Amino acid sequence: MDFQTRKNMKEKMAFGALRLFSFSIIAILFFILGYIVINGISVVSFDFLTKMPEDGMTKGGILPAIIGTLCLMVVSLAIAFPIGVFSGIYLNEYIKDGWFKRFINLMTNNLSGIPSIVFGLFGMQFFVNQLGWGDSIIAGSFTLAILVLPVIIRTTEESLKAVSNTFREAASGLGASKWQTTYSVVLPIGMPNILTGLILSMSRVSGETAPILFTVAAYFLPQLPHSIFDQVMALPYHLYVVATSGNNITESRPIAFGTALVLIFIVLVLNLLANWLRKVLGSKVKMN
Repeated sequence: MDFQTRKNMKEKMAFGALRLFSFSIIAILFFILGYIVINGISVVSFDFLTKMPEDGMTKGGILPAIIGTLCLMVVSLAIAFPIGVFSGIYLNEYIKDGWFKRFINLMTNNLSGIPSIVFGLFGMQFFVNQLGWGDSIIAGSFTLAILVLPVIIRTTEESLKAVSNTFREAASGLGASKWQTTYSVVLPIGMPNILTGLILSMSRVSGETAPILFTVAAYFLPQLPHSIFDQVMALPYHLYVVATSGNNITESRPIAFGTALVLIFIVLVLNLLANWLRKVLGSKVKMN
């Protein structure tokens, strides 16, 4: 067997292994989704999505948990996204390379590696107790915002770093200031990729249980919130409670699978919406 033949065989084996791993990941994903769909689809109905929970959450619907989850996602991302984007702009466009920038990046990386339950304990002590907000949407949203902030900062920084310096030089040559160049040229080009950070943040916010456990989530609250200072139910915590607590776990197990299916569907819809928005912004940038 000559050298070229051995080389081709090794290449085929390597690509075969990569295909096997890729298909394995897809198979695992479809197995998990299929298992949840099979066990939860019988529970999901119009009443399940629009009614209040009843009889210790063994009957009725999950409307308060759905609304509570959406409220937490909207408020937390409304807090984290602007702060994260402006921080990423500052790190990439304004601050010079040096020890201070390296220190900020190190702290950002460390923040992203902190377990979520630590954020929950911090939110309970600072937002709930020190600021006197109590268990509320605003306390839980600020806690979740801090949790996802490193992802948004890092994604923004990398997205702007990928923008060619040619655009900056051209805008500067036309007399644009640093901020005008960043706001009118660099940021629109990088925005489609920045939305990737938003997508990742939405997925994480919607599925976190530990932070909201200490700051906002209610065990059983069959009513909708009226302000950001109200306590709410949330799908992740509701799923945990239904699956692990109660007098008859076997009876409530289908509700847990139905809740999981609704949570996955919400994340899927929001991801598709964000991807669509990213494509629209990307096409506008290309046209301009």
